[in-house]
Amino acid sequence: MLERLAAVEERYDELERLMADPSVAADYVRVGEYAQERSEIEPLVHAYREHQQVEQELAEARVMLEEEGSEEMRELVKEEVASLEARREELAERIKLLLLPKDERDERSVIMEIRAGAGGDEAGIFAADLYRLYTRYAEKRGWKTELLSSHETGVGGFKEVIFQVRGKGAFSRLKYESGVHRVQRVPITESQGRIHTSTSTVAVMPEVDEVEVEIDPKDLEIVATMAAGPGGQHVQKNATAIRITHKPTGTVVFCQNERSQTQNKLQAMAVLRARLYEEERRKQHAEIDAERRAQVGRGDRSEKIRTYNYPQSRVTDHRIGRSMHHLPAFMEGDALDEFTDQLATQKQAERLAALE
Repeated sequence: MLERLAAVEERYDELERLMADPSVAADYVRVGEYAQERSEIEPLVHAYREHQQVEQELAEARVMLEEEGSEEMRELVKEEVASLEARREELAERIKLLLLPKDERDERSVIMEIRAGAGGDEAGIFAADLYRLYTRYAEKRGWKTELLSSHETGVGGFKEVIFQVRGKGAFSRLKYESGVHRVQRVPITESQGRIHTSTSTVAVMPEVDEVEVEIDPKDLEIVATMAAGPGGQHVQKNATAIRITHKPTGTVVFCQNERSQTQNKLQAMAVLRARLYEEERRKQHAEIDAERRAQVGRGDRSEKIRTYNYPQSRVTDHRIGRSMHHLPAFMEGDALDEFTDQLATQKQAERLAALE
């Protein structure tokens, strides 16, 4: 590990020299590439250098401990040694985390799909609540959202809603939302005040470029149809909606929210690329479930990553065994990061354990 860290430090110094070279400074593309690479390894280099400094100070303190005759001074040096040893362990753990391979998808924008699961109309209403949660969360982080496709219910919910979240690092924060979300509350459609349990499923896919997924146009069946649902006379009179079927996999994408075929086709192709990319990744990792089913299960009440209990104002993430008791704020996107940070930490711990 020390050899690897020394090599990273050497590369960091080389990048510093290159960026200071006048012949390089005129090439904005190269400077940008070097600056990006430097920023990626800078935290590791700083941690490594601090670790080296602590090691040196620790060695000097131990020498002082052996040579010091005064008992009072020896006690002070012992405290210093203990403090330095603790700091060294902290830095060693930080370095281990920084050395973990990064998910190359983390910095990407995402496409999210929310579908009503078990629970009838209430499941659709909950799907709409989740859609609002994620759009509010994105807004607070300065990300942009764009609705790609939706199938509304008659009571203010969604059978399905597909949308894009554009922003650096969106996938790194939202990838933990994939799965079955369960809600417990009295539905607005319930006349007797009984608490119902319903579910909605969430799938999160990183946005991918055209060059990353090769799609043969001959494998596509593209049909223009009339848009369904609200939208005014323009939407109803023109075949603006686009349905694309990828014949080799049977994947079907439908987009209708834009007012032109071209825009809907572009959006549908973006969703299709994301789905095919995720499917290929799962094949490479020998996962047996189908493309989105691997993320969201069947939508049954028994399958859940998180429960939203409205009577108790409690939201519980079952993967980390953590509950919060401020559900209204959570649904406004104010506290989602508390879960995300813990889930990321847990994932890092699992990866570190796998390396030991």
